[in-house]
Amino acid sequence: MTDARAFLIVMDSVGIGGAPDADRFFNDGRPDTGANTLGHIAQARPLHMPVLAGLGLGAAVRLASGQEAPGLMAEPQGLWGAATEVSNGKDTPSGHWEIAGVPVPWDWHYFPDTHPSFPPEVTARIRELAGTAGILGDCHASGTTVIEQLGEEHLRTGWPICYTSADSVLQIAAHEEAFGLQRLLDLCRDLAPMLHAMRVGRVIARPFLGTDRASFQRTPNRRDFAIAPPSDTILDIAAAHGRVTHAIGKIGDIFSHRGIAHLHKGKSDADLAEHLIRLGHQAEPGSLTFANFVEFDTNFGHRRDIPGYAEQLEWFDTIAGRFLATLRPGDLAIFTADHGNDPSWTGSDHTRERVPVVGWGRGSRAIGQVAFSDLGASVLDVLDLPITTRKGTSFL
Repeated sequence: MTDARAFLIVMDSVGIGGAPDADRFFNDGRPDTGANTLGHIAQARPLHMPVLAGLGLGAAVRLASGQEAPGLMAEPQGLWGAATEVSNGKDTPSGHWEIAGVPVPWDWHYFPDTHPSFPPEVTARIRELAGTAGILGDCHASGTTVIEQLGEEHLRTGWPICYTSADSVLQIAAHEEAFGLQRLLDLCRDLAPMLHAMRVGRVIARPFLGTDRASFQRTPNRRDFAIAPPSDTILDIAAAHGRVTHAIGKIGDIFSHRGIAHLHKGKSDADLAEHLIRLGHQAEPGSLTFANFVEFDTNFGHRRDIPGYAEQLEWFDTIAGRFLATLRPGDLAIFTADHGNDPSWTGSDHTRERVPVVGWGRGSRAIGQVAFSDLGASVLDVLDLPITTRKGTSFL
């Protein structure tokens, strides 16, 4: 068995534009054609990211979209390229599953942007599981906005706040103390099988605290109940061959906790960064570490906050530098993304984009345009594990 370790790190929503089918995906009626998360942030404010730019991040932007990314155009010293998705979705499960070797074989179910959004049988099931006479929301909404608007009514009535978005998702917000955290988690867990049968990708518990509109704030105790991948991912393959697998952040939820030996959670990306650095020092020979850093997406992309997103990118670059200093000869670290979320764009939804592929551990290497599933194949390759044609082609 090889001693080489693989680290696959998803910078959630850090797209680089250029998706060939962006015209088929929309934000508030506007096609995603021309969306470029990293490129537009860098054009608004040149970025200082010497570590990832040195690996080839700016070169990946140019390759994907033809655009320059001010501040990032260093001469690449690492492995670099751009990946294109084939799954018919610009959401978290689609991106992660395909990266892990399983393109989504079906079309997701999306709830209409109407009021009500949910069919009567879904609403009835929520009421039954929650033990309430009704629900609040029942619409497309921003998670922070809907809590501000309906949180006080939720405290008065005890009814859960239910909402959706352009993603294939049903989210339920409830007060962590008044409604109860475990009650909310049980509600979402028990509702999930019905939604999964409809090909809805996730049921998400969104607990919050506070006493009024001015003080309501979501807590870190979010939990995603995601539909299971339809076939084996790189995590399943690694686990089946006796390799230790580590999941950082919401990777466990995205993959229904399948093929994962050790789960490392935290209240923030800063907590997750410490897990990644620690595993750089401590992860076992031949192991696979799969990480997701979500705050690019949740805190800045959806909120269309360009300055905040830029600061988060520059902070993460310092983390990348600390992490890479822990790696050993033979290891492979790949930084990528699952979709875009251009903070300069219309609306508040994800954007359909190519994603960067920048890596450490194989010298300076331009890999060109690759498929999402080629990332998973390359991870299996470095771990000396079997690759099937369904799992992509290694670029190593």
